[in-house]
Amino acid sequence: MAFVAVSGLNKYYNATGKRLHVLRDLDLSVEQGEMVAIMGASGVGKSTLLHVLGGLDTIDGGQVRVGDHEIASLTDEARVRFRNRHIGFVFQFHHLLPEFSAVENAMMPLRIARASAAEARPKAEALLVRVGLGDRLDHRPGTLSGGEQQRVAVSRALVMQPSLLLADEPTGDLDEATADALHDLLRSMHRDIGLTAIIATHNPRLAAQCDRTLRLEGGQLTAAG
Repeated sequence: MAFVAVSGLNKYYNATGKRLHVLRDLDLSVEQGEMVAIMGASGVGKSTLLHVLGGLDTIDGGQVRVGDHEIASLTDEARVRFRNRHIGFVFQFHHLLPEFSAVENAMMPLRIARASAAEARPKAEALLVRVGLGDRLDHRPGTLSGGEQQRVAVSRALVMQPSLLLADEPTGDLDEATADALHDLLRSMHRDIGLTAIIATHNPRLAAQCDRTLRLEGGQLTAAG
């Protein structure tokens, strides 16, 4: 059985008095350990799909299962626990907290899960060292480059050892050289940690490093040619 299994997914949004059918009877199957890219034009619903998979948004029909969790059947409280323990998110904009250091930002999911600082800090430090930021642990986001900030965001996403990584245009705000370095990092960490990952991207270079590429168009997914 696939690790991520989506069948007949429908999602609507109400905008300017119109009901938009964003995802239409969408099906998706991702095996454990797979790294899948989702490409498509802006506004077609790539972010919406990731938000649904990660329990950030509700659905209007169909089934969404991640591992042993049927997302639509979870209560709001259970959905929060599910996200914290099982899902790692990386967004185009890092969303780091400016008043906290790199290591404090990376620790945040563990602290939300009520781990002590003594328990959380070594895990966050190990990831930041792994992404090449061992000498920047106590630097605040404002003193880090865009690529460094995104590496902190990757560390934050992985610190809970999630079963699924969801990345939404993770290199969209970076220059080409920095983006390529982050592509390599995501691929190597995916391999080393044994993640399952779904990455929404416009970047064909990042998509080429994934095991499979799908295209979202007309509310449905098809294999990219």
